Amino acid sequence: MFDLDGVLVDSEPVWEEVRRAFVAEHGGAWRDDTQARLMGMSTAEWAAYLHELGVRMPPDEIARQVVGQMAERYHSHLPLMKGAPEAVRRLGDRFTLGLASSSPRQLIDVVLASSDLHDCFDATVSTEEVARGKPAPDGYLEAARRLGVDPEDCVAVEDSSNGLRSADAAGMRVIAVPHPRYPPAPDALALAWRVVDDLDALTADLLGG
Repeated sequence: MFDLDGVLVDSEPVWEEVRRAFVAEHGGAWRDDTQARLMGMSTAEWAAYLHELGVRMPPDEIARQVVGQMAERYHSHLPLMKGAPEAVRRLGDRFTLGLASSSPRQLIDVVLASSDLHDCFDATVSTEEVARGKPAPDGYLEAARRLGVDPEDCVAVEDSSNGLRSADAAGMRVIAVPHPRYPPAPDALALAWRVVDDLDALTADLLGG
């Protein structure tokens, strides 16, 4: 089970840049812990949070405009993480792959189509499609359900604190690939079954397959 943002796509800096500018342009105030709080939230959750920061428009409109700006950025340049396509294809040769992401469906589809990885995944889930975003386990549980597998038989690949907590709460073993700019909290990292420096280390041998 792959996460998307921060694992396959180096998108967190883009999300931060786009949302920080959006908040500033629409009367809100960005806080020191805003980016950390936003990581892992579903679309509805982060749009509501930006509204709470003082953005003067309804959350649905906040989401529509921010996601539109993100899609434009991805179409102009897709910032894939180093080794991401190779890791997906390498593991896809040996295992059934799923994806559970906090990104909206629109952006998941843009990333997978642009990277030519769509056919590698047998199930993809946006937390827009479940009740709660990360750190709740809903997205990972739904991905397992769509694959018809037991969550305890799954290994998740995550980078963020909320993502690690989400996969662990779903009962999955978790491999952490910490992002150097947005490292997970020590208590979240402690939930990891394995910690690797980059995606090149993701091999069938590591997973025991």
